[in-house]
Amino acid sequence: MLNFLNLNIKWTKMRLLSQTSREYKGKEYKKYWVVIPSKLVEKLGWKTGEELEGEIKDDKLVIEKE
Repeated sequence: MLNFLNLNIKWTKMRLLSQTSREYKGKEYKKYWVVIPSKLVEKLGWKTGEELEGEIKDDKLVIEKE
């Protein structure tokens, strides 16, 4: 169980998606996004369009609201 900021949320599966954004001189460039379940977004109080920051800590991606 994840007890971050006293939210008491069990580990939830998310999905990493990608899409080709462009191809240039034979090289494909992709953009990636993570689908976060709405129950997590609601518990964190995040709103669509808010700026988030991400960093790698101990081989884990940490995402926080600015």
